Amino acid sequence: MKKMILLFSHQLTENQKEDAHQNWDIESFIALPEKLQKLWSNIDPDLESVSDYLDPVRTFLESTAEEGDVILIQGDFGACYNLVEHTKSSNMLPVYATTRRLIEEYTENGKSIKKSIFEHRRFRRYA
Repeated sequence: MKKMILLFSHQLTENQKEDAHQNWDIESFIALPEKLQKLWSNIDPDLESVSDYLDPVRTFLESTAEEGDVILIQGDFGACYNLVEHTKSSNMLPVYATTRRLIEEYTENGKSIKKSIFEHRRFRRYA
């Protein structure tokens, strides 16, 4: 059973779930446990390195993921790089979501409003 493990700070949209099912043969989605989600979503920008900080996430991946599972990795750039390298060396498939940004501009009550809408396009494998 192929699964997608979610290392990011948002909820999957229905379009993302459909894409994962259709194009990556994903049968189940696994979110980080609450404690690890807080760790992933709140990386201290003052840390010199995130390597040791990410040990609990790597331990979770090693106990949860299997070879060939898809790992959605988005967030702090250094943390993403670190875990992309880790998952590649463990024969997992690290991916990120791509989006198309649609801009709507309009005037409301004499004010110019600019609204950005992000539309999921696909999951792309880290090269």
